[in-house]
Amino acid sequence: MLVIDPGAMTPEPDALDGAEAVLITHEHFDHFEPGRLREAVEAEPRLTVYTCPGVARRLGELGERVQVVGEGDTFTAAGFDLTVFGEKHHFSHPDAAPVDNVGFLVDNEVFHPGDALTVVDAPTVLVAGQAPWMTVPDLVAYLRTAAPLRAYAVHDGLMNEWGLQVLDGVLAMEAERSGADIRRLKPGESVEL
Repeated sequence: MLVIDPGAMTPEPDALDGAEAVLITHEHFDHFEPGRLREAVEAEPRLTVYTCPGVARRLGELGERVQVVGEGDTFTAAGFDLTVFGEKHHFSHPDAAPVDNVGFLVDNEVFHPGDALTVVDAPTVLVAGQAPWMTVPDLVAYLRTAAPLRAYAVHDGLMNEWGLQVLDGVLAMEAERSGADIRRLKPGESVEL
């Protein structure tokens, strides 16, 4: 099993149970929870973490169980072929340099950019639906530039019901304009690719 970004806002307490590989895009709390990850590594001898330099520095005591990956790297983990894209988090604050951020293309099918607007030719993109650094024009421009067949909004944990309705409306308008499957997956919802 492969898990991506099981941070503090991941509601499933068992999200890492049975994982052979964990991909961490960057070090922010909603993507990376060090204590939870350390416990999972201790509990599962096969588990390896693949991540950017910033996260790896925070997990130094785990040694070879943490593999640093960067732009252009390819590897296989938990039976999936992975390619790494990107280097930095999207600009989010004038007083702080962007942290390391890597995106993962899984089996040339699904791209998770983390908190970046990295454009990759992939049929399916998991896009940040909301973030302090994201605007609706940025979201729409990214979707139009990436032009995936499918885009599923993730990263909406800070939104209330009103905000989720607005996001759903923006995604529906873009889906209608492009003819692509663009929407927010609700908790527990899955899609077959």
